[in-house]
Amino acid sequence: MRQMLRKHLGSMICAASLAAFSLSAAYAQDTVRIGYAVSKTGANAGGATTTTIPNYELWVKEINDAGGLRVGDRQMKIEVVEYDDRSSSEEAVRSVERLATQDKVDFILTPWGTANNLAVGPIFDKYGYPQIAGTSVTDMAPKLAARWPNSYWLLGTGGSYAEGLVDLLVKLREEGKIGDSVAMASIADGFGIELAKAGRTALQGHDFKLVYDKTYPLGTQDLAPIVNEVKASNPDVFIAFSYPPDTLGLTDQARVLNFNPKLFYTGVATAFPLYKDKFGAAAEGVVSLGGIDPNDEKVRAYIARHKEVVGKEPDRWASFMTYAGLQALQQAIEKAGTLDKEKVNEVLRTGTFDTVLGQISFDNKSRQVPNIFTVGQWQDGEFVGLEPADHSGAGKLVFPKPAWPAQ
Repeated sequence: MRQMLRKHLGSMICAASLAAFSLSAAYAQDTVRIGYAVSKTGANAGGATTTTIPNYELWVKEINDAGGLRVGDRQMKIEVVEYDDRSSSEEAVRSVERLATQDKVDFILTPWGTANNLAVGPIFDKYGYPQIAGTSVTDMAPKLAARWPNSYWLLGTGGSYAEGLVDLLVKLREEGKIGDSVAMASIADGFGIELAKAGRTALQGHDFKLVYDKTYPLGTQDLAPIVNEVKASNPDVFIAFSYPPDTLGLTDQARVLNFNPKLFYTGVATAFPLYKDKFGAAAEGVVSLGGIDPNDEKVRAYIARHKEVVGKEPDRWASFMTYAGLQALQQAIEKAGTLDKEKVNEVLRTGTFDTVLGQISFDNKSRQVPNIFTVGQWQDGEFVGLEPADHSGAGKLVFPKPAWPAQ
């Protein structure tokens, strides 16, 4: 009997010790664990290493240099757990699942690109992590926000970008500067499919004639056949919904083949500093998604910090959304005063946040940020926002596109 009593008391003491240890361990957490899986290699690496990774690194450094995140009455530094998704949606899903279940990080940052964000959405939703997508354009954003209530789609819909561009084209046509002929090429991946579909609808809805409308596979190396076919169709406007390698390749081939339509539109990557650095004066007049107000003080300050910390300038589109999303996450954690994901999500859904884009809020059905440029253009070395034309700081289109400088 005594032996049984000793065993019982021993078990109780052991259980109490374990509970005390667990409680102590919980209170002993002195860092906030942030995880992400981003394309360091593969076809998406150009976009991820320009837009996503530098902003994650900048944000973490700024917070840690300031002493850490304010969580309740504590200040906690950020510890990073990161993986390379190798530009694969399957690998992105596996990595995010690992971050949630094995690494048990406090928060997970999103991957680069539309396709990977759509792929990992169910995992973020399953484990209750905020999915603040700064590099995903999809017309499904309103439905996804309803299906995944902790998702926030900063770049908006493909329709908003297509409509912004077509609004610009309609104005040019009304002024007698262009006709109806438009050529469109698009990459056969999430971004290209979404934008081409929206573009096709908007163009045809305004009676533009698509003299060329073809897709090309992800990873296509030889883009000369596309440019030759487009040139033969003699359009007033060329639109390419392209990823970084092909954006550069299409521009290269257009110069080599002396294809210079009145309006030349490419992107993703046109708004990257890499584009300006590679093409120099030849970038002048090229149009794409995004844009900034170069006279905005917050914009100038962010560009300066990014350049100082990362060693290069940010892109003039999704870098700003990515960083604004990180600022919103930081402020939501600090306002909630806890690392509890549901409480942080509640603040994200209902709060207003002071960011590089100004005051932003996700308090709408689609959880999108409305105050962003959908169309921009390289002008005198800066990528200036053009549409919506009534947006603060909007510039005027340089038209027609200047001739390609001699190579």
